[in-house]
Amino acid sequence: MLMSLHTFAAAAAEQEAAQSGAMGLVSILPWVIVLIALYFIMIRPQRKKEKEAMLMRSNIQIGDEILTIGGIVGIVVRKGEDTVVIETGGDRSKLRIRIEAVQENITAQEEAAKEKKEKANARLTPGAPKKENSKKDRDHSEE
Repeated sequence: MLMSLHTFAAAAAEQEAAQSGAMGLVSILPWVIVLIALYFIMIRPQRKKEKEAMLMRSNIQIGDEILTIGGIVGIVVRKGEDTVVIETGGDRSKLRIRIEAVQENITAQEEAAKEKKEKANARLTPGAPKKENSKKDRDHSEE
């Protein structure tokens, strides 16, 4: 009889411990779900935008028209490791700015929009002849 009470008490203690562990998991689960949701809603898109901006800044070439974060529009005349010299205004003033201050590459955006429009037109007119590769495309293919 004493053995039965001891076994019963041990089984009850194990069951209570399992229930309290499950209750602890259930109380933490909403916080885990909220953190996962925040990652996919806020952190991941921000990292994606930062990578795209970093790629855009590294692909800036001499002759590109850029827009700075301060709203200055200019043409790149020299590119250093972490700075860019742009020419702006009617009197051809030159400004040296940090590469992080470049907000967008206007030339690259115009080219991308032009290519997108050409692809859309090509889909609408399937019998149209294909255009020849541009000089820029030929230069890249020769390398």
